[in-house]
Amino acid sequence: MYRTFIQHLEQSLFQRFNLQSRPIPSGLDYQASDRGKNPATIRSWCYQCPELRKIRYTSIDAGASAQILNSVIYPSHHYDLPLLGVDFLSFGQVKNLIVMDFQPLFQDEAYLKKYIHPLKALHEKYPDLAQDLEMKFYDANQYFSKYLLFAKTDAETVRTRVFSAFKDYLNLYWQMLESATPLTDSEDIQRIVKAQKDYDQYSAERDPASGLFSSYFGHEWSERFLYEFLFEDAVPLAVGVSKK
Repeated sequence: MYRTFIQHLEQSLFQRFNLQSRPIPSGLDYQASDRGKNPATIRSWCYQCPELRKIRYTSIDAGASAQILNSVIYPSHHYDLPLLGVDFLSFGQVKNLIVMDFQPLFQDEAYLKKYIHPLKALHEKYPDLAQDLEMKFYDANQYFSKYLLFAKTDAETVRTRVFSAFKDYLNLYWQMLESATPLTDSEDIQRIVKAQKDYDQYSAERDPASGLFSSYFGHEWSERFLYEFLFEDAVPLAVGVSKK
């Protein structure tokens, strides 16, 4: 269901950047499962370039029962841009949840004015994809902007409106990156390093997809996938406790 999204993302990336493959830990780039009623496969890709230190995206194909696309783009630590986060989940063609946002690293007014306010026009272009849904697992005021797209919709809308919004959000993100000035002060850079690590820790501890991964691919593989690939700068809670 999300093949055209992946194709557009790859085309957009390879046209603009000098991409290099970023290593994915052994066994985490692809996995297949025949658990339960519906066989599933999960496949991931990861790249890097001077401007973007980590570009990751993952596709889950469980046939008619589930189609999922998840992606996060992390800028180089020399840029203070938000992360670009995408989470599209379709279950049985009936239940379609879409989340897409410029995920702010900071919430101060100057930062939001610089990086989030430019999203306003796009947000207003897609009012049907900006529903006032409750966030069950995350704090809407942390690592999310007030201009995120967050909606439950139908499969046809995914193929049309969501795909159009996906292209628009990507294009705006590339424009912001192109006009951004790289940081040079070491303290400023370390602030970004910490902020991106904090994002990984926060996300790993709350990501509801870990249960879905476990149901298809088992708990052990899913924990590795969560902490060694999706949010590799996060420390598992048990490890974090033992280190204190």
